[in-house]
Amino acid sequence: MKTSSIILAATIIMLGGCKKGDNDFDASGTFEAIETVISAEANGTLKQFNVEEGQQLKSNEQVGYIDSVQLYLRKKQLESQKAGLSSRMPDISTQTAAFKQQLVVTESQLKTQYRERQRIQNLVNADAVPTKQLDDVNAQIDVLEKQLKVIKEQDAAQQSILNTQTKGLQSDKNPIQAQIEQLDDQLAKCKVINPVNGTVLVKYVEPNEMVMQGKALYKIADMSYLNLRAYITGDQLSKVKIDQKVKVLTDDGADKYKEQEGVITWINDKAEFTPKTIQTKEERANLVYAIKVRVKNDGYLKIGMYGEVKF
Repeated sequence: MKTSSIILAATIIMLGGCKKGDNDFDASGTFEAIETVISAEANGTLKQFNVEEGQQLKSNEQVGYIDSVQLYLRKKQLESQKAGLSSRMPDISTQTAAFKQQLVVTESQLKTQYRERQRIQNLVNADAVPTKQLDDVNAQIDVLEKQLKVIKEQDAAQQSILNTQTKGLQSDKNPIQAQIEQLDDQLAKCKVINPVNGTVLVKYVEPNEMVMQGKALYKIADMSYLNLRAYITGDQLSKVKIDQKVKVLTDDGADKYKEQEGVITWINDKAEFTPKTIQTKEERANLVYAIKVRVKNDGYLKIGMYGEVKF
């Protein structure tokens, strides 16, 4: 908080000096970048960690891994349990095949008897054979129809029993599968994957250290573009707008400035007072507005470096 107050105070002084014509710029501030702290997502020993300060990293690049042996062994144990349950799953088609075969045979016999009954019915109608033959055929058909009904009921009962067994075993497999998927997620988090393109700013740990979930591993920032956070006075607001191109000046040796093009990307809609340590009414009446100027970095710009803006 004290550092911010000092920077803001220095900015106000420079802005005041600008009005007096001592400096040829409209605002000043310091360069900053979006810094991302990458933390461990698992617990264990950091077996490999290929990160150094100043190193350029690509998005989705694996830079290390955390010991995952115990997680892997737990996964293998669960997979073995799941395989055991799968081996006990009933083969419904095989175990009901006998009923299906009986159904086919009985239905074929019924079709034959139906044709025989029609033939004999025609003979009876022509008084060529006694009606007893028709009665005999009808009796055989009645027996076969009852047999077919029993076989269908037995097949349905067997199907129901096997389906119940399958559902029971499947219900036992589902929690195991969920645990395996959880372990897969934990195993994936043992890999240290860099999420963004950028430059490593700070390295917090070394290989073979014990890390815990949430422990910071390194800090990274995209240095290809930096934002110059500067402050302007209220009477300068009318001179700036979003997407406006401006000149950005940085020190380039004694009494020399390096000039680059920047673009205003943000203007704070709320004014900020001068530091709270200044309590007089007149001095607290000095309001400033923060702006951000995006500048392409050719390798010269650094975080925390001072810069000046000309509208």
